Amino acid sequence: MKNRLRELRKARGINQADLAEALEVSRQTIIALEAAKYDPSLPMAYRIAAYFEVPVEDLFFNPYR
Repeated sequence: MKNRLRELRKARGINQADLAEALEVSRQTIIALEAAKYDPSLPMAYRIAAYFEVPVEDLFFNPYR
């Protein structure tokens, strides 16, 4: 699943380690999410969207649409 995580993180000047700490996950999880190598659970997707104050649909999207 594609996402805008890196774009939103960089726009706010947040590094991967700080985002990982805020979301209570490892930095490796953030790296995998940004590379679209890991799809988060639904609760995690909503937690990330809430952190960036965007609807989950604006953060994660289907690349095949």
